[in-house]
Amino acid sequence: MSEMSTILARPVAHRGFHNPSEGRIENTPSAVAAAMERGFGVEVDVQETADGQALVHHDYTLERLVEGTGSVISQHSADLVKLHMKTGTDKLWLLQDLLDLVQGRIPLVIEIKSRVVPGAQADFVRNVVDQVARYSGPACIKSFDPDMLSVAKAHNPDVLRGIVADSARNKQDYARHSRMDRFILRHLLHVPRTRPHFISYCVNDLPAPGPSFWRKTLGLPMMTWTVRTPEQRERANRFADQMVFEGFDPEA
Repeated sequence: MSEMSTILARPVAHRGFHNPSEGRIENTPSAVAAAMERGFGVEVDVQETADGQALVHHDYTLERLVEGTGSVISQHSADLVKLHMKTGTDKLWLLQDLLDLVQGRIPLVIEIKSRVVPGAQADFVRNVVDQVARYSGPACIKSFDPDMLSVAKAHNPDVLRGIVADSARNKQDYARHSRMDRFILRHLLHVPRTRPHFISYCVNDLPAPGPSFWRKTLGLPMMTWTVRTPEQRERANRFADQMVFEGFDPEA
């Protein structure tokens, strides 16, 4: 079985198998450990810190989940990992901590969060790619930012990479993008340049012409996010090869 097939073999827990009522916050060691207990893959997010490290955290700021304030990019990793989550016993942690915990026991899907800036945070992307390249278990990176994929491809084309996308119609989410940019992102027209190994597309926007075309033409496997309802699960089964799920146990 190829590494990509291994990653797609089981449902992928969105930010870990988290449940705040049980003290497991998204993207924390507890959430990842719960996914490992059930044999699910895990999708996590990484943000760049002031010293270029990869913090396992979704938001660009701390306030929603962490006993801290301010932006991630403005603070050093040594200070960030001292901060506790607002619920449970976990602290913030780094990508290397995650890799050390999992040790190849489940697949990892690592989404690199983009600040949409010139240069595509190239040093940060290369840092993440190097960590994944050294890791001995099944793992891949993905991003909404095609320029980040281009950096990853140029730095180490063997590290599995995927493009994350949706209909790009929410103008708030795509405030920094022109109408043409959104059209390109929606239909994945950058694929000849970025050459992703897989597509990660919003379940509510499937089926869609762009991902369907590349899936058929290049054989790119389809991961879909974020599946929360029976209706979304049915859509995932029809149009994707695997789902990123949240809020339920797919095997219950």
